[in-house]
Amino acid sequence: MKYIVIGLFALSLFGCSLSVPQPPIAKQTKNLFDNDSDGVINQRDHCPKTPLDAIVDNDGCPTYVDSSEENKIHVLFANDSSAIPESYMKNIKDMSGFLTKYPKTHIELKGYASPVGQAAYNIALSERRANAIRQALINDGVTPSRIKTVGFGDSDPVKAYDVEESNTLSRRVIAQVIGSQGNVVKEWTVYTVREN
Repeated sequence: MKYIVIGLFALSLFGCSLSVPQPPIAKQTKNLFDNDSDGVINQRDHCPKTPLDAIVDNDGCPTYVDSSEENKIHVLFANDSSAIPESYMKNIKDMSGFLTKYPKTHIELKGYASPVGQAAYNIALSERRANAIRQALINDGVTPSRIKTVGFGDSDPVKAYDVEESNTLSRRVIAQVIGSQGNVVKEWTVYTVREN
């Protein structure tokens, strides 16, 4: 009799454990993926196309640091000439590289002449000088629509020790371009190389 009671008791315990209900299935309503791999889920990510190595805030947005630099052209010409002296070609090449680095920048080339000869002739000469630099930049790959030229003639001679030096320095084309871009602050990793 004792064994039957223990057996019935054991059967009743085992019978209860076989009727456990299924747990409820939670419906996922939020996007828990992280498409840009910045550590912030898509649901909260306000900047969904973050560069891979950027430091981000709680909204998934990187910190940008503005950087800018400038480049100048200053080319002197011989009297009554719009031929670019060979010694200035490096200056023009450097400007071409700068404009390539900053593709949203534009340049205005300002041409001048010395106060020798007729004013109308000097305006045309200063325009030819500016256009010569423009063509050299185009030959180096700069898009023509990014280059404007202006001829000022002999309206702004350079002050110098004597008339001859003033005339020499006044036969010029000048330009100044400032390029800027925002760079993201990058996170440090074991692969980061420290700059000296």
